[in-house]
Amino acid sequence: MAHAVTASSTPPLRSNEPLNADSVRRARVDLAACLRWAARNGLEEGICNHFSAVLPERPDLFLVNPYGLAFAEVTASSLLLCDFHGNVVEGDGQPEATAFHIHAELHRLKPKARAAFHTHMPYATALAMLEGQPLLWAGQTALRFYGRIAVDEDYNGLALDSREGERIARSAGDADVVFLKNHGVMVLGETIAEAWDDLYYLERAAQAQVLAMSTGRTVKVVPEEIVRHVAAQEAAGRAESARLHLESVKLVLARDEPAFLA
Repeated sequence: MAHAVTASSTPPLRSNEPLNADSVRRARVDLAACLRWAARNGLEEGICNHFSAVLPERPDLFLVNPYGLAFAEVTASSLLLCDFHGNVVEGDGQPEATAFHIHAELHRLKPKARAAFHTHMPYATALAMLEGQPLLWAGQTALRFYGRIAVDEDYNGLALDSREGERIARSAGDADVVFLKNHGVMVLGETIAEAWDDLYYLERAAQAQVLAMSTGRTVKVVPEEIVRHVAAQEAAGRAESARLHLESVKLVLARDEPAFLA
């Protein structure tokens, strides 16, 4: 169930740095593409999940999908530009309440998290519902996440205030991926492309693990020295691979769903 957010009565404190129209447009297109492609891959849940990204030159402002639109409906121009007090600076509508309270606190407390993607995508969420560590180091795709995962064990219900958003943000520590037990996942990135790339491959890794576990046979984990080696190999080219991954997504969407650019 989604909830609308009410803007704070706190006067907004904003940077005097002007908005760069080209930079804002690029961020809008990139984030809209991620939302559309997530919908194609079944990574959303109704109108309840949310992606956000801080503007490159304005760390006091972030883009987020609006309350009431499915991922597949989002366009570049329909994304909301918000400050950290719940005020909409550009766009029509309001962010969903949990989207605002979680993402505003994440971006405020973790400046390196320029992008934050939260979903209840099925396979990763299934692993978040199990006791113990959610991801096993058994499949090659999973190994890219070694040393990059945090687990929030303390599910407290919907994040309808800034205190719960702050708690979730602090639970992330220095991780790029947070499994929110009994809830879903949060993926953080220094760029929109990196957050998207990790979100996509996290669900693929979780899907493979769930399928392997469903056979009832023993899952064969990779020796830790090999896990570390592969994780280092993955890290070396991850940023460029993520950039190219998102560029490929935008090319397909521009051909098949050009309305996302509107």
